[in-house]
Amino acid sequence: MIKSNSYNQKFKNYKDKIDSSSTNSVVRTRFDSVKENPKKLLSNKFFLIKDNISIAGEELTCSSKILEGYIAPYNATVISKIEQNGGSIIGQTNMDEFAMGSSSSFSKFGPVKNYYNNSKVAGGSSGGSANAVAEGLCNIALGSDTGGSVRQPASFCGIYGLKPTYGRVSRYGLVAHASSFDTIGILSKNLEEVIDTFSVIAGYDPNDSTSVNSDVPSLKELKTIKLPKKVGVLSKDFLKNINPEIFDIYFSKVKKINELGIKTSEIELPYFKYCLPTYYILTMAEASSNLSRFDGIRYGNRQSDEDLNNLYFESRSLGFLNEVKRRIMSGTFILSSGFYDAYFSKACKVRRLIKNSYDMLFEENDALFIPTTTSVAHDIDRKNSSPVEAYLADIFTVTANLCGIPALNIPAGFSKKENLPFGLQILSNSFKEETLFSLAHLLKE
Repeated sequence: MIKSNSYNQKFKNYKDKIDSSSTNSVVRTRFDSVKENPKKLLSNKFFLIKDNISIAGEELTCSSKILEGYIAPYNATVISKIEQNGGSIIGQTNMDEFAMGSSSSFSKFGPVKNYYNNSKVAGGSSGGSANAVAEGLCNIALGSDTGGSVRQPASFCGIYGLKPTYGRVSRYGLVAHASSFDTIGILSKNLEEVIDTFSVIAGYDPNDSTSVNSDVPSLKELKTIKLPKKVGVLSKDFLKNINPEIFDIYFSKVKKINELGIKTSEIELPYFKYCLPTYYILTMAEASSNLSRFDGIRYGNRQSDEDLNNLYFESRSLGFLNEVKRRIMSGTFILSSGFYDAYFSKACKVRRLIKNSYDMLFEENDALFIPTTTSVAHDIDRKNSSPVEAYLADIFTVTANLCGIPALNIPAGFSKKENLPFGLQILSNSFKEETLFSLAHLLKE
């Protein structure tokens, strides 16, 4: 097939940019596998894919030594849908190992450097995808969102980042971190491209047992702008400890919502102080179970030892970085017989309380409008910081994953003090992504 001049020009532009990039966002490319598929919705759109989503015939490492050399045997459902609809997949992006982290620093490939300031993080765990979009290395990128891993880096990189409803987009071909939380998400500078991609990858998939067989609104319906009747917002007192510039922009956007004729109501975020511990207890437990398969025998890198126990020990000790080890060990402790009821079982009950409370919130509000992060991107080299400090970066994002509801980061501006971007977040009830898109359109500058 002869490629059009327009396609060739874009292809060369992205190839040259990736080849010259120094941010460590892209870990491998597949330019030789790309072909033009014209007259489709995603034609002339170039994609980069997080390194935990399966592309047939390509290496799939999750940025971990333990999966070095592993070749994906099949396409994830989202990959097949993108290619069938004309999208060109040109490479794979860096990430926190096995999607465990909020900075994209815990990677065998080294840290992702924020495009706007190379000494800062790009966010995580989908930092490579978010940074690649901000840097102009692709039109659109896919990431995975377990507790904010699409929205938080989207905020740090100043782009749109969508976490769909749990079950709306197939997880078939996504390497599991925490199976009841993981969602494939979309990142782009352009809201229209997020909507187009969502319309393509959303829908029921019999290969995914958690996929929901529910009708997806048409592209026209997704792009129809409707004023939400009521939006829940936070009080100034509740947000007094966040970055002052984010605080100011947040309330200027709240003012704009009111000026559009949309009612706002001041809300309390239900069980707010319990969301983060509940999230980490459950995700660490699920990660411990999911990552037990990576033992050096069935997948990837294997150390050699005549003793089977030592082989397992050496393969996993050398194959995983410290953050993944920390979460596996914590999860194993949580699931142990003496602590299962005290931690895991109790956290499951709290998760249900949180979900029920948000269901009640959405009976009164069409959408919620909250910050995505409490600050702009921090230094890559943060000495003397504890894991708990890193986990607090997810304080405003984990709720959407606990409840399975959709959420969208929208770019909101730049910090004048540090010249770094940040975003704000819209949440809606399950399977109401069109509400997110409508309010995002209305809040665009």
